[in-house]
Amino acid sequence: MTKNRRNFIKKATAAGIGAATIPNLNFASSANKIITYSDVKPKVLFFDVNETLLDLTAMKNSVGEALGGKKDLLKLWFTTMLQYSLVSTVGRQYNDFGIIGAATLEMVAANNNIKLTSEEAKNAILIPIRSLPAHPEVKESLERLRKAGYKIVSFTNSSNIGVKTQFKNAGLTSYFDDRLSIEDIGKFKPHTDAYDWAARKMKVKPEECMLIAAHGWDIAGALWANWRGAFINRPGAQLYPLADKPEINENNLKLVADKLIALK
Repeated sequence: MTKNRRNFIKKATAAGIGAATIPNLNFASSANKIITYSDVKPKVLFFDVNETLLDLTAMKNSVGEALGGKKDLLKLWFTTMLQYSLVSTVGRQYNDFGIIGAATLEMVAANNNIKLTSEEAKNAILIPIRSLPAHPEVKESLERLRKAGYKIVSFTNSSNIGVKTQFKNAGLTSYFDDRLSIEDIGKFKPHTDAYDWAARKMKVKPEECMLIAAHGWDIAGALWANWRGAFINRPGAQLYPLADKPEINENNLKLVADKLIALK
């Protein structure tokens, strides 16, 4: 198909026809395609942690207060944090995700004339994030997936000690076979190397992995790394329109678990 398109363009160019005038031709890769794997079970379920498993309400409230009550700035802060985590990765640097979060919180505050010290920024994030509760359906859903024979692994941008503390305080430790943090590779998701590394750690092929996450950018990264994906569209979460669609898209983990348990 690609070769035929190229030949057509060459002929059109030779005939003096500009590519911009050729109607209804899609020369981009096929976006929005739903990746399906019939009824085959993935060998390993990789779970993102924050928002996917843990309810971020307490941290959002804390950050909102640090921003002078301007909760409309929360999304800007989170996207800035994600942006600079990737800036660090591209620049071959690494800092704890929470430290990047505090630094970018200072940036957002400064840009909006809000006085915020480095210590206040750190406390606004690092104190509440350690004790976040699990979403209501999470524990029962994880238990059902374990009983169905799934290998369950957490895979997060947070540090090793950070997720260990979170799981202990949220009562999630016993549900997981392993915990993976990008701290061990020094590259944040959604860098493809992070997913490749996680698959190697679990000794499985990329196509045998499934990421379960509530972030469109994380699902996109997993699919681009040839993983499978299950999206939890919690309030405010959206899939990236320029990436393929994951095979599962539900609004809570119970519904995702229902579909996974139904696989052979």
